[in-house]
Amino acid sequence: MTPLRIAILGTASSGKTTLAAALAARYRTLWVPEYLREFVDVAGRVPVATDQIHIARTQLAREDAAAAGARRYLFCDTAPLMTAVYSRHYFGGIDAELALLADAHDYALTLVTTPDIPWVADGLQRESEAVSVTIHRMLHEELAARGIAYVPISGDMAQRLAQVDQALAAL
Repeated sequence: MTPLRIAILGTASSGKTTLAAALAARYRTLWVPEYLREFVDVAGRVPVATDQIHIARTQLAREDAAAAGARRYLFCDTAPLMTAVYSRHYFGGIDAELALLADAHDYALTLVTTPDIPWVADGLQRESEAVSVTIHRMLHEELAARGIAYVPISGDMAQRLAQVDQALAAL
């Protein structure tokens, strides 16, 4: 059985990674870490505009690879749509190929983590708390423009897990 892919989107320091790992443990399945984090660590720099499509393609390839071993759900810590949002913010637009990947947002459920937990700096990858507010707004604009329904996830971890449990039960 092909697992249902669950996209977890949100700004830096909004708890996406922590939530993805907790959900994978809770549902005894796999999660796909955000490739951007690895890219920044390996390259020792933040991405430039021409890196964006590579980041999105690699993220999707890792989802595809993980899907083979996932049970019922595959929790995805980000999606090409998030890469598109960052491209729009940092580079003034979204490359045509990246836009196609973002438009093909094919997830059974989209969760958007609210930046209501303490913001934590994270080296090169993490922008400022003020930029996170802008990215959160832009993410909502992109979701609305594409007609993508989503479930906002907020509160402490117990509240977040309960909200996701409820959303998954409704699938």
